[in-house]
Amino acid sequence: MRCRNVWLAFVFAVFALLVFRCGPAADPRLKQALRKPEQNGWIFVHLEGNPSEIGFQHGYLLAPEIADAQKVIALELTHDTQRDWAFFRTTAQEVLWPQIEQEYRDELNGIVEGLRAKGVNLDIWDVVAFNAWLELPGYSNWLKKQSPSTDSARAAPVAERCSAFVAAGSYTKDGGIVIGHNAWTNYLDGERWNIIFDIVPAKGHRILMDGFPGLIHSADDFGINAAGIMITETTITGFSGWDPNGVAEFVRARKAMQYSSSIDDFARIMSERNNGGYANNWLVGDRKSGEIASLELGLKNVNLRRTKDGYFGGANFPVDEKLTREETDFNPNDPGISANARRLRWEQLMAEYKGKIDVEAGKRFLSDHYDTYEQKAQPNERTLCGHVDLSPRGMKPWQQEYGPAGAVQAKVTDSAMAGRMALVAAMGHSCGIDFKAAEHLANHPQFSWQKEFLRDLNSHPWTEFTAQR
Repeated sequence: MRCRNVWLAFVFAVFALLVFRCGPAADPRLKQALRKPEQNGWIFVHLEGNPSEIGFQHGYLLAPEIADAQKVIALELTHDTQRDWAFFRTTAQEVLWPQIEQEYRDELNGIVEGLRAKGVNLDIWDVVAFNAWLELPGYSNWLKKQSPSTDSARAAPVAERCSAFVAAGSYTKDGGIVIGHNAWTNYLDGERWNIIFDIVPAKGHRILMDGFPGLIHSADDFGINAAGIMITETTITGFSGWDPNGVAEFVRARKAMQYSSSIDDFARIMSERNNGGYANNWLVGDRKSGEIASLELGLKNVNLRRTKDGYFGGANFPVDEKLTREETDFNPNDPGISANARRLRWEQLMAEYKGKIDVEAGKRFLSDHYDTYEQKAQPNERTLCGHVDLSPRGMKPWQQEYGPAGAVQAKVTDSAMAGRMALVAAMGHSCGIDFKAAEHLANHPQFSWQKEFLRDLNSHPWTEFTAQR
């Protein structure tokens, strides 16, 4: 009898341990999923399966982060546009959803199911609006132009996001491709842009990308896939344009990263039924062929340039003169504008490092503080490593003086790393400068509307991430 009691106690102990370790994770949809402990500011998640399974895993594993991030995005959108969250939910349902193909509807609904399994009460329209957050200010502005006398919404400033480069051939140390990007955004949301997604979909190619909790695309769009395609982008300053019958940018961006096997595939998927949302200059590489490209994707104007020996830089400047004239209000002749100053800095660095560009050089580029307008090292809105919060000029119309915004993280990879599905990433300013929220708000109380959610943005060391289970 005593032995039987000991055996039962052992069985119950093992069962309790399994419940503690797995808990509700006994759900079979989570069998292939993984979330690792935070590493140098990043959260690594592995998602695998059909679209609804991937969505469920995403919502379940990142539920606390998604719930927090949605509140931040709702705050930013309502502040910038003076439209309430109900407006964006309605837009998600009536404008965006009808154009979303079933695969991504299933994934988005899966996120909702995963969130509900963890007690987070967001529905499908919250999640779709959240995914489209970067393009919705453009829609709001377009809608206002349709009825300027009756629409009382504010004209929302479209953010100027990111510095990036891609180089190949005689410009790189080994002749292969090197690609790098740092994300510029409000620190309010940028502090939360700290997910490394390793996605193995039932169809298409495996993806390794950085991202934001709750979004099915990278959003700052740095990623590689198992077909050898390497992708990043920077936004086009001063762009305006929207096609309500087009497909949301967030859907096209995810589809292109998942299904592109060539630069031609990428350009086709991104251009097909383009809605004009979140207009970018996309920098792309194909490690199989060694070719790199720049896809400048406006609404009326689409320009694809490509080479196997050269570089493309991105810093929010429009490239094509016709696109600049017809679809933006950008002034290409003002050297004091952030985009123009950073464009010149890319030209200087590419000339200086020609034949020497590798991952280590990419890290230095994305940490660079040289202001070409002032001709000195001084971190501000004109430097590749952006610090708008240190600028007495701000970055208007996006950010006012000392706006808490700038580069929030950085990533680099090359052909060899992409071949083994790996990249290096640094959370926070890769230059090592920390942002302290309380101190900044005390000195600049005009940004106190962010106080509830604004956190410190501390710098972390570069860390390598590899696709894995």
